[in-house]
Amino acid sequence: MTNTSMCGLIEGLPDAVALRCLARVPFCYHHYLQLVCHSWRAALRSHELVKVRCEVGATEELLCVLAFEPDNVWQLYDPRRDHWITLPVMPSEIRHLARFGATSVGGKLFVLGGGSDRVDPLTGDHDGTFATNEVWAYDPLCREWTRRSNMLVPRAMFACCTVDDRIVVAGGFTNFRKSIPKAEIYDPEADTWAPLPDLCRTHTSSCSGMVIGGKMHVMHKGITTVQTLLDGGRGWTVEDYGWLQGPMAVVRGEPYVLNGGFIRKQQKESLVDKVVPVSSASEFRSRISFGMVGLGDEIYVIGGVLSPGPTNQSIKQLRDVDVLPVGGSKWPVWRLAAPLTRCRGSILGCALLKI
Repeated sequence: MTNTSMCGLIEGLPDAVALRCLARVPFCYHHYLQLVCHSWRAALRSHELVKVRCEVGATEELLCVLAFEPDNVWQLYDPRRDHWITLPVMPSEIRHLARFGATSVGGKLFVLGGGSDRVDPLTGDHDGTFATNEVWAYDPLCREWTRRSNMLVPRAMFACCTVDDRIVVAGGFTNFRKSIPKAEIYDPEADTWAPLPDLCRTHTSSCSGMVIGGKMHVMHKGITTVQTLLDGGRGWTVEDYGWLQGPMAVVRGEPYVLNGGFIRKQQKESLVDKVVPVSSASEFRSRISFGMVGLGDEIYVIGGVLSPGPTNQSIKQLRDVDVLPVGGSKWPVWRLAAPLTRCRGSILGCALLKI
């Protein structure tokens, strides 16, 4: 290791070996390790640490969530400790950011595009910024946000995924709510964007992206056809999977959907082979605008709001986190994880942060 600020990490060990020892320490303890000495602090904040954690098999998956309240504040969930921490406020000038894409690569959380969901309390008018090309990255080791190169096209409500250590965005809407077929790819090392072939089809509904079998799949709300990115970004294929509609999450490479009061495993051109009732989740049937994401062998249902009932005209903003294991037990049981501590209400974005 050539970085002199890391010299002498652990007495009697070469720095390369010492860094491999530090890399095995769970992320939740990094804050304390950084207090030991300046060299440990430099090592635990270095870009090399993320690569070493991958090499030694110490990579962790953390869950990042942005809710409606408070404005532009993300929280990060550590499943080891069942604990939420609050990240520094994202310094974008766009207030109440919504309709964005979120993913992670290289140990950093990326927040891309979207626009303001702010409403003027006096007039009821929206802020007017529907789609931007802004890109922000959060480094959990340094605990700071940095601005990255803008996307080639402003967009909102689009598909966003990480494929082969690159970020791919596709479709969605640009300003004036115009649907677009444009796709592009981001290299985080070079901080550059490059165009990809356009999607084969566009629709007047929002789209989302999922990585299944190592390939990006783009799905439009209310449409059963799926567009899949070819290897090397050479173009897109279009196929009608016949998938059920509803919130979706990927667990161990397999897609699950919430449909008709059940969690179901999506099966291409066949009936689902796993059905799990969701009635045991707390107040689930009247819960809307929640986040749903796969983490490990489990599905997390996060936040949201309870819609008004016949005798209750108020909307309750939730911090609840319900978890369903789908990887093993034949009859999985819902459990409650630690609730969000700072954020609450409608979930505007979820992403897994691999570090």
